[in-house]
Amino acid sequence: QVQPVESGGGLVQAGGSLTLSCSVSGGTFVGDDMVAWYRQAPGKEREVIATITWDDGSRHYTDSMRGRFTINRNYHENRAFLHMNGLKFEDTAIYYCSVQRDYVVYWGQGTQVTVSS
Repeated sequence: QVQPVESGGGLVQAGGSLTLSCSVSGGTFVGDDMVAWYRQAPGKEREVIATITWDDGSRHYTDSMRGRFTINRNYHENRAFLHMNGLKFEDTAIYYCSVQRDYVVYWGQGTQVTVSS
């Protein structure tokens, strides 16, 4: 069982920055794990922001998220990150980390990000 755990959410003013962190509870990221960040705003569907492959660090972004959001990972800290800049009110959402391993997707509980206008 892989249990992603997110942290770093909170309240931030519009225009501010925030970094979210994802780790694996009681374990580690391994090999070709695919780590992804999603978000779900109230009344909207969950949408993917970006993905990163753990071993080689290759990244992909949803076009609308490119520019203000950066996905990264620290191999030695065994954490993945989502750096968010220039936050807008409409970025308010629950942000989720997921890990795909051996064709199974595991989800974290999510962390709330609230942007005040």
